[in-house]
Amino acid sequence: MRRTAIERLLPAAYQRAAGPGSVLGALLDVMETLHAPDEAVLADVDALFAPYRAPDGFVAYLTRWVAMDHVVAAPGGGAPVPLPPGRLRNLVAHGALLARWRGTPYGMRTALELATGVTGFVLDEPAERPFHVVVRVPPAAADQLAVITRVVEGEKPAAVTVEITLPDDAGPPPVDSTPAGAVDPTPDRAVGRARVPSLVPAAEEPS
Repeated sequence: MRRTAIERLLPAAYQRAAGPGSVLGALLDVMETLHAPDEAVLADVDALFAPYRAPDGFVAYLTRWVAMDHVVAAPGGGAPVPLPPGRLRNLVAHGALLARWRGTPYGMRTALELATGVTGFVLDEPAERPFHVVVRVPPAAADQLAVITRVVEGEKPAAVTVEITLPDDAGPPPVDSTPAGAVDPTPDRAVGRARVPSLVPAAEEPS
């Protein structure tokens, strides 16, 4: 707030006493200086809550707003899992999408790709083991097991058991069962700010 604006809020007697060189005038100058940093923050306060504009140190806090804080939270008082600010920003930016598809293969795969920065995760549901999911980790993400485990545990349905396999013990890749010439209904997935994951067709929306 400018000194002149502060001065107008004072009673008339104080305004007359706040002339140049007066003690009250100097006090008003100090008040203007003290208000300046706070007013600068308030003028751009919306940036604090924008995933790609918020300060790096604030982004981890924003993950709580979109229920993705389990990815970086410290388990049992231990050290939190480090995640680059860019990936945290991606998780926050896609928070609404991830919440919509939580508990589905698409939701888990998208969360894994955003958290690790790597595509190519494969989720298998063995017919001989109901309510069990095998998550096959691509080689490029094999060194991020801690982050992958956090995401899988947070995104899977509570009644489902999960097995995470790294490249060395993943076995042969699954056979593509899509008929020749058919359109793959799985939406294109992209990692990062430039390409937002497209929505799955309405026919595949979870019940």
